[in-house]
Amino acid sequence: MSAPAIAAPRKGLADKAILLHVGVLALLLAAQFVLPEYHALSLTRVMLLATFAVGYNLLFGYTGLLSLGHALFFAAGLYGAALPAYHFGWTAPPAFLAGIAAGFLVALTVGAVALRTTGVAFMIVTLMFAQAGYLATLYFGNVTRGDEGLVLTDAVRRFELLGLTVDLADPGLRYNLALALLAAAIAITLVVVRRPIGRVLVAIRENEARTLMLGYDSYRAKLVAVVLSGTISAAAGAAYALLFAYAGSSFASIHYSIYPLLWTLLGGAATVLGPVLGTLIMFYLIDLASGFTTAHLVVVGLVLVALVLFFPKGILGTVRERWLPWLP
Repeated sequence: MSAPAIAAPRKGLADKAILLHVGVLALLLAAQFVLPEYHALSLTRVMLLATFAVGYNLLFGYTGLLSLGHALFFAAGLYGAALPAYHFGWTAPPAFLAGIAAGFLVALTVGAVALRTTGVAFMIVTLMFAQAGYLATLYFGNVTRGDEGLVLTDAVRRFELLGLTVDLADPGLRYNLALALLAAAIAITLVVVRRPIGRVLVAIRENEARTLMLGYDSYRAKLVAVVLSGTISAAAGAAYALLFAYAGSSFASIHYSIYPLLWTLLGGAATVLGPVLGTLIMFYLIDLASGFTTAHLVVVGLVLVALVLFFPKGILGTVRERWLPWLP
């Protein structure tokens, strides 16, 4: 039985959505010229973490699979790039590719196993994989240096490209590379959600049994989602290690599986820009609250409760439901 075609969004609405996302990226590009050094550095971190959240959103928001193991993918990219750079002196370009490759292989392996389960079992299996990865970074401390972490030298972050010397310690270059990675993640997500595979993923989220009845291979579609989500998350981890010259076990902990979930829920699951907005708000909310009180997590919690009450589907999710139905 052949699978039926799935309609694409109308051209006018699709063009409007593309213009919105290009406008947001252009705003981020211009922001570096007016922001103080501290905020430019903070926004660099936000963009890398937002890339991580955009990858997570493909699996959770669009496919409906709640993973508590995405720290494993972020850490796979982080260590996949940092270990060869630290121990073997690899420069940034091959180390970055190694991080992406490590994330791809880990995501493929985890997906092939975890997708044999559903619901709460899937969540638990992904959590167990992530915890195993975290414990491995501690057990092999002679290689990973555990919680102390690996600090990359300037030599591996400086390389020649087309006759030019590229130095990843340069703040402006770091900012623009983080922006380029975020732009790539957003572009990939837009392409996926506008293609038939994106409609299949949403159909699986809404009613997997009916999707199977229509002739779609839900296992294969979900595996594609896991691999793509994990690879984007790994790219964010690899970039983080190389741009900030550090890789530590804390990035493989359960916190880094919870964070992208919170960022996505706050900004709006199943919206392309939701994870970006959620990451930005959460980062600065913690940063500002910690400057006023040691009980900053209480303040953050109260604000998040208020946001959930007024924006039950996340900020952009609620905006789409009430005012802008064309938001992807």
